[in-house]
Amino acid sequence: MLGKRSLIRLCATAALPITALALAGCGSSGSNASASTPAPPTASNGQAATVGVENTNLGDVLVDAQGRTLYLFQKDTGTTSQCTGSCATFWPPDTVTGAATAGSGADAALLATTMRSDGKTQVTYHGHPVYLYSGDHKAGDTTGQGVNAFGASWFALNSAGDAVTSSSSSGSSGGSGY
Repeated sequence: MLGKRSLIRLCATAALPITALALAGCGSSGSNASASTPAPPTASNGQAATVGVENTNLGDVLVDAQGRTLYLFQKDTGTTSQCTGSCATFWPPDTVTGAATAGSGADAALLATTMRSDGKTQVTYHGHPVYLYSGDHKAGDTTGQGVNAFGASWFALNSAGDAVTSSSSSGSSGGSGY
């Protein structure tokens, strides 16, 4: 029979290869980022902008102030968000305090805000509330592209505010439908 210390060592030794394998699966090979990580957008005055346009593997898409891809939810009606509760956990709304500002490539005339049911101010672009995706871990990631979740599909937006309907270069939709 094994002693307590021997059993702990045995478990720790067995856990090392499993941990290494799990960490290897978390590498960047599944990332849909462009070759260079986009910089956060800036307004014409040099200040940080709420929304800008950066090049990703989907082409030029809208990004938030940290350079993360912005998405539209096809279930939304006009500027009213249909993404609340657990939906907003996986697809956080892009919110602001104050006015939204356009950065390089974004059209200030298409940029606005709307009041959410939770009282927060959400950014809209060309009449669409915009969201981030919790599966995108850094600027340039586009893993939310084409995901069908919470009753409709999600797509990145181009500078005209239209859905980018091409799939990512890896062909992965990046989601399970929740």
